[in-house]
Amino acid sequence: MRNSIVLTVLAISGLSFLAAWPSGAQQAGRPDLRTPESFGSIGDPKARSVALFEEAGRVLTHPRCLNCHPVSDRPLQGETSRPHEPPIFAGETGLGSPSMPCTSCHGQSNFRLVGTRVGSMPGNPKWQLAPREMAWENQTLGAICRQLKDPARNGGKDFAALIEHSAHDELVGWGWNPGVGRASAPGTQELFGLLVKAWIETGAECPD
Repeated sequence: MRNSIVLTVLAISGLSFLAAWPSGAQQAGRPDLRTPESFGSIGDPKARSVALFEEAGRVLTHPRCLNCHPVSDRPLQGETSRPHEPPIFAGETGLGSPSMPCTSCHGQSNFRLVGTRVGSMPGNPKWQLAPREMAWENQTLGAICRQLKDPARNGGKDFAALIEHSAHDELVGWGWNPGVGRASAPGTQELFGLLVKAWIETGAECPD
């Protein structure tokens, strides 16, 4: 009973914080991504591969993706990627601590919050933080690129698995369906997957 009361208080505190978010957090129109074909005029294959990754990097470094790839054990949130409030920590599993799992507030889908400026509580069946090996916060785009290519840091994925993950993973797809009150990642998941595929097919070169 006591644990239930504590969880309820923390959840209410979190909702109160969300209610105080500025109206600037309202969902904005998403900027388009360029298609892989639009890079065809770049004659040098290495330069074209780098340009393709830099375009895909607009998704990777967007708050909808970056917030789940922090350096610390604490998620980020909002358009400015500030530390999660109330203070929540990923724990050993990336799903939160035993006393305060992510599912205390985050359900199977986005949940509309009535009477708050932010508009909704995000949710997804696979909601959790990325592993520490895939921390993107404060990393250069080149460093993120090298992480993605390294099976020791990307969950053992080869290039085919990276393409599949980018184009079809459900939690990745949440970035384009983040709920009322949040700007979505640029473009679409399908286009993002095509950019990753084209980057790999041109040599998977990384920016400096």
